Amino acid sequence: MAPLIFLTIGTLAALVAGRAGVRWLRPWPVPLRVGLALMFTVTGIAHFVGKRQELIDMVPPALPAPGLLVTVTGVLELASAAALLWGRTAPWAAGGLSVMLIGMFPANVHLALNGTDIPWDDRLLPRTLMQVVFLAATLAVAAHHMRRADETPSREPVKAHSGEGF
Repeated sequence: MAPLIFLTIGTLAALVAGRAGVRWLRPWPVPLRVGLALMFTVTGIAHFVGKRQELIDMVPPALPAPGLLVTVTGVLELASAAALLWGRTAPWAAGGLSVMLIGMFPANVHLALNGTDIPWDDRLLPRTLMQVVFLAATLAVAAHHMRRADETPSREPVKAHSGEGF
């Protein structure tokens, strides 16, 4: 539940700041990127501090080197969180995080089906719904930037017609 809270609070705070006059926060994808960056910073830190062992225990037994997988995904989450804040790298970060959310979902299923005494928000249905929200947010950022790129006119120089060939 904490990641959802950080996503929501970060996005809402950035939206309010945008409406209060912080110009660069006005376009809707930017507050969403800020919320995602906050969420993935918090979850990325958890891969190293506080919840590390719980995250290692979530890794399905069929996967090798759970500690290494948790370290790699933590580093990717932190790097992607930073990349979300820069317009040029944001769509790539959002796309990568989308793939990572899908790839890490089996760990959530493994915990929900095999965990004992797990909190209600780690059970399969609530966790799945949260993952859908996270995935929708990352995909919205990526899609917005792809749509904008399609709408941007080509930057190729216009060649002057030499008069030949007519």
